[in-house]
Amino acid sequence: MTTPVEVAVTLAQLGGVSTSADLRALTSRRALRAAVAQGVVRRLGRGTVALPALDPTQTTVRAVQGARSHLSAALDHGWAIAVPPTRPMVTVPRSGQVSAADRARVRIFWGTLTDLEVANGVTGPARTVVDCARTLGFGQALAVADSALRSGGLTRNELVAAARASPRTGRSRAVRVAESADPRAANPFESMLRGIALDVPGLSVEPQVHIGGAEFIGAADLVDVRLGIVIEAESWAYHGDRSPFDRDVRRYTAMVRAGWRVVRFLWADVYRDPAAVHAVLTDLVGETHPATQTA
Repeated sequence: MTTPVEVAVTLAQLGGVSTSADLRALTSRRALRAAVAQGVVRRLGRGTVALPALDPTQTTVRAVQGARSHLSAALDHGWAIAVPPTRPMVTVPRSGQVSAADRARVRIFWGTLTDLEVANGVTGPARTVVDCARTLGFGQALAVADSALRSGGLTRNELVAAARASPRTGRSRAVRVAESADPRAANPFESMLRGIALDVPGLSVEPQVHIGGAEFIGAADLVDVRLGIVIEAESWAYHGDRSPFDRDVRRYTAMVRAGWRVVRFLWADVYRDPAAVHAVLTDLVGETHPATQTA
């Protein structure tokens, strides 16, 4: 039987926020109810659940005359994130006064806020992505940007323009994230893996590429068509049960048979040892010659 803690772990792998239906499908209705009752999962309304530490109370936000920002704002916008923050993240005006108690509860950022952001208690979509891109690691920020584009509430052009207009400190990081963001990315895990792959010299990957042409084999998480490399993000949270797992194994076999080089990484590999993942991909590129097959 799935425990409440296991429900929280699954939710973290889904990006910290999910629909109740998707989380129930990977755990169970009873386990989700227990997780909510024990406070390890919080209902946000509209059939959405999230990890509780990610959302500061409105009272705290109003007390500091600020707005949810960065990853907390991303969750408020309904986007998935890769790594939950240890404390909620709030931006306050540079002239704002923040008590020691509030500093202990939330992570404070200082900056300019619009009247609308203060009134709504959350930074706007483009601002939220740019804030994350300027302050977080590339993979984490890419996960936010991918989620934002995937939601349909923000276009790539809007995101790139906002990044180029952002403050000088961190602007180059923001522009890189904006230009690399892709709504085809399936989830934050895949985005994190793509962030590592994009730092490997000679490797150029695209997300969710269909393999097999007329004889369709399946969609691959990340593909370098020129080198004939398929990179897969493997997590039990995305398989759920035995049937999807079996289907994926057969799909990988078919890809190898068709001439593709397939490499698979676990969630723990990507999140806890990205240097090792980078080293594997670097070695793979060094051993691979441009492929002749087509996606």
